[in-house]
Amino acid sequence: MSVAFAGVTPAMPTRDVGRAIAFYEDVLGFDAVVRERDFALLRRDDATVTLWGATDESWQQRTDWGTPVCSGAESFIAGTASFRLQVDGIDELYAQCGEHVHPNAPLHDTDWETREFGVLDPDGNLIGIWERSS
Repeated sequence: MSVAFAGVTPAMPTRDVGRAIAFYEDVLGFDAVVRERDFALLRRDDATVTLWGATDESWQQRTDWGTPVCSGAESFIAGTASFRLQVDGIDELYAQCGEHVHPNAPLHDTDWETREFGVLDPDGNLIGIWERSS
C-alpha cells in the first residue's frame, strides 16, 4: 500500500471570520465555498484555506496562567499563524496586494531561485507568497 499526499489546507485563526473572508476574497481572489459563523473554507484554483474563529475571550479573566491555552480558540491565537502559497503570476498579485504587503517582506528574488513577498491578513497572520524564478 502506498500513500500519496494530494495537498495541504492551512487552518488560519481569526478573531472575525467575516472580515477574514473579505480579505481572502478581495485581496487574494479566493471564493468562500463554506461560510459559517466561526468557520469558512475558501478556494482559488488548487489552493484551499480554512478560517476558524479564535473568538474565546474568557482568557482575559483568568488568574492561573500555568496553561495559557485551554479552549484552543483563545482570541490571542489569531495573528500567530502563517503559511506559504505558491503562485504563477507573482508580479500581478504583488501589485494587487498593495497595503497588505508585509513591511519587511516586499517582492524580492532569493538565492534558491524563487521570487517572494509576504502579506498580512487582518489579524496579522503571515502569508508567504512565492513563485519559481526559473
